Amino acid sequence: MAANWNLALKREALMARARITQEIRRFFIEGGYLEVETPLRIPAPAPESHIEPLPSNGWFLHTSPEICMKRMVAAGYDRTFQLCHCWRAGERGQLHVPEFTMLEWYRAGTDYCGLMDECEALVRSVAEGVGSGGMLRFRGADITLSSPWQRISVREAFLQHGRTSMEEALQRDIFDEVMVELIEPQLGMSRPTFIYDYPASRGALARLKESDPTVAERFELYIGGVELANAFSELTDPQEQRSRFESEAAYRAAQGRTPFPLPEKFLQELAAMPPSAGIALGVDRLVMVLLDAAAIDEVVAFTPEDL
Repeated sequence: MAANWNLALKREALMARARITQEIRRFFIEGGYLEVETPLRIPAPAPESHIEPLPSNGWFLHTSPEICMKRMVAAGYDRTFQLCHCWRAGERGQLHVPEFTMLEWYRAGTDYCGLMDECEALVRSVAEGVGSGGMLRFRGADITLSSPWQRISVREAFLQHGRTSMEEALQRDIFDEVMVELIEPQLGMSRPTFIYDYPASRGALARLKESDPTVAERFELYIGGVELANAFSELTDPQEQRSRFESEAAYRAAQGRTPFPLPEKFLQELAAMPPSAGIALGVDRLVMVLLDAAAIDEVVAFTPEDL
């Protein structure tokens, strides 16, 4: 059989990817985190209208380890991390494959501001560990990793880049369109950027901000216009979480999409979860940015089309 030359040409990128995952593990182990493994196949995903899970013999391949990892926090595991494969239907492009690698970590006793600091420390540590130093070259832009990284609220970002206010975009139902087309391409172009305080309607599993309940304590990290991470101060009110899940389920039903059962065991245990924050970071995208790769295809061993 002929050699797979496309795969052979990825050797350098895949060796660098292995070093990156080793540096990730080193960072968390030295930080006192426990590496955990949770099931990849679950009976009930968190119902999110913009994410479509893949069915698996009556259950679902998880789109994130979030549900199970939060149950571990509720059971007393106060610092955990996991590197795992996740699946999302219909996602394919320069930044997407339907099966991808996620880094997710949870920390009790902190909030989304604490995770911004930790996320910054992680990326800088990994970059130094693989020899990238304090500067990146990505998509023709020189990006410094030195502190401070930019922090901008969603409300400020709409006023600076969106040509409208956040409130008006929500009222006109163009929030996502403005984010994707006008705001995201401007984020993280000279230094990494945290965009934070999303509208409450985009809070999903995030806690609302006590001083301004119109927004949720959620942030995303962008480098070179690419979203790398999504984080929350965790919602720990089971009644509020159930209400949000039911609203998402009703929205899906109105669109004629497959309904999901609610993750009842998660909801039953949520009240035991201490004040915490959690974050999901796309490992494939982080490798892309560190290696200045044009597409996700360059940093994964096999794309769906190779199989």
